[in-house]
Amino acid sequence: MRYPQGGGLTSERQAFREALRLEAAGWFAEGLTNQVIAKRLRVSERSVQRWRRTWREGGRRALRSSGPMCRPKIGPEQFAVLEAELDKGPIAHGWPDQTWTLARIQAVIRRRLRVSLSIAAVYLRFPRDAGSGDRGSDGSHERSPDDACTAKISAGVA
Repeated sequence: MRYPQGGGLTSERQAFREALRLEAAGWFAEGLTNQVIAKRLRVSERSVQRWRRTWREGGRRALRSSGPMCRPKIGPEQFAVLEAELDKGPIAHGWPDQTWTLARIQAVIRRRLRVSLSIAAVYLRFPRDAGSGDRGSDGSHERSPDDACTAKISAGVA
């Protein structure tokens, strides 16, 4: 189970759930009902139904864990491309001013790198820099509704 805050199952819990699914697969082959399997494994019948459908379609291999859920990574080559794109400035990408917002960086990443990151993931990868110099002519910060905060690319990728 995944949570909006970026949590989820630990690797130990993932392995435990995989073991349950594989144990259920043996009982599917023996012909036990979903109700009996759910009771033995102390899980919901709905989970057993999903596992059985997956097992019918792909066998035991389909019940194996697909690995940890994680944020998409931006590799060093992609990061270099992103830095070059951001160095061009927001105006070159069609925005009316010279302020990089998280939403704008997210859009450049999606368009140029074809990687989908949430605003939160962009925020975690690109530390906030309140003193970035992104100020209006009167010295105040110019912020738009899509502005989570101004961000500036740092030397590394989180």
